This record gives sequence, structure tokens and C-alpha cells, in this order.
Amino acid sequence: MKTIIAFVLMTLTTLSFQAQELKAMTYNLRYANENDGDNSWSNRKEELVALVNYYLPDFIGTQEGLQSQLDYIQANTNYKYVGVGRDNGKTKGEYAAIFYNEQKLSLISQATFWLSTTPNVPSKGWDAALNRVCTYALFETKDSKKKFLVFNAHFDHIGVKAREESASLMLLKSKELNPKGYPVFITGDFNLTPESTPIQIFSKAMNDSYTHSLTKPYGPQGTFTGFTFKAVPNNRIDYIFTSASIQVMNYRTITDFNEERFPSDHLPVVITAKFE
Repeated sequence: MKTIIAFVLMTLTTLSFQAQELKAMTYNLRYANENDGDNSWSNRKEELVALVNYYLPDFIGTQEGLQSQLDYIQANTNYKYVGVGRDNGKTKGEYAAIFYNEQKLSLISQATFWLSTTPNVPSKGWDAALNRVCTYALFETKDSKKKFLVFNAHFDHIGVKAREESASLMLLKSKELNPKGYPVFITGDFNLTPESTPIQIFSKAMNDSYTHSLTKPYGPQGTFTGFTFKAVPNNRIDYIFTSASIQVMNYRTITDFNEERFPSDHLPVVITAKFE
């Protein structure tokens, strides 16, 4: 009897120290603009949902989604989302929503802050053209009970100072909101290429999954297509950063399409990561 109990305890201890594997995605959905013609949301929403349901990431940091788009994705997948509209902190305007697979992850807490000097209220920061937000969430895996944090944002497309300050603010919040030192993922469309100052701010504090993948990244380096099907994208402006405790096993830029149309004007990025 003692032998059996000892074996069970040893097995449970071993399992508790096994690395947790997760699949993470970042994806700019392109807001629902019917002036996009053939590329309007109504013409591509089914393909976008099909892509998500095929790759089945454990969580997705999304950008630009309006509430109607997010509700459609939630209704047609096993994912739920967290986040608020950037205009009023409720449902108005674009979200930086985080989707999570509720069959694999439990949501512990979540909130949204504005990328500005007044992050707790709807606001526009520094020289930004628009309100910008960061949504974050603390999750726990249902199998191994391991916790981790996700921060997701969409940086301004004009404000130079705003993008630098936004990167610094996100890193500050990732420490302030993480007193127990859980693994951290930062996802987003940062509207910047790797050599830019804000991306370098991130890269000095976090690991860029593209450059830290244990296997060679697969797919084009660029992530923005502007719905141009035949041109190879050159600009990498969508990122997944990870804390040092996270090991990036692989990285892929997804180029799936249907009838020579992409599901969005950005290509999604997906990684497989492990942490203790």
C-alpha cells in the first residue's frame, strides 16, 4: 500500500513540473468596413473563422475588431473574448480583444487600460491620432493549473512619441500587474518594423518570438498585405513577445487564402511555446 501511495505522489510531482505547451496567435482582423468591396467583412468572415477553427490557438490577441465582428467569432468558435471598445470603455470603437479557448483555459482576471497618461479612462495619448488601448488577461491552464498573462494592443499609426511611450507603458504594466512573476505574452499590431525604437524597447525587455524561435520561422517575414494577394509582404508589424521563462518552439506566418483573397489585410502569426 505504501508503495502505491509513493508511486502516486511521485507521479503527481512529476506532472506538476512538466512544461506547459501553448499555441498563441496575433491577428489584426481589419475592422468591418463595407467600403472594402470584395474584401468586406461580410465576404471574409467565414474564412477567418474557418482559419481560427483549423489552427485552434489557445489564445488570440486581436486588433481592430468591432463588437459585431467579435460577437460573430465568439458565436462560431469555442472561444470567448475579453476587452472593451476604445472610444468609451464599453462597446464603442475598435477593441484590442483577447480570445481564449474556454475548453483549455480558465479566465482569472482581465481589464483594459488606455495607452495614454491617463490609462484608467478613455483617452488619447501623447501625439496619437486616435484612442489606443491595451487589454490584458490572467489565465490558468485547465490541465496543469499553470498561470500566465497576456497583454494585447494596437499602436497608433501616426504618433511617434505615442508609440514609444506605449511600449514603455505596456512593459511597466506587465511588471506592476504581475507581482508573482508569471510568464507573459505580449501580442499586437504595433505599426512598426523591427528596427524602430518602440520595437527595440520591447526587444530589450522581452524575447521577440520571430528571432527566438528554436526552429526557423516559416512563411514570409512580412505580415501586412493590404489585401494585395500576389505581392510578397515585406513589413513585419505584427508581433508576439514572450518573457524569458517562455521557450518558443516554432513560429509561423499564416498565408492561407480562398479564391485569391486573404481573410484579413494582415497575416496572422502563430507560435508554439512552452513554460514551466
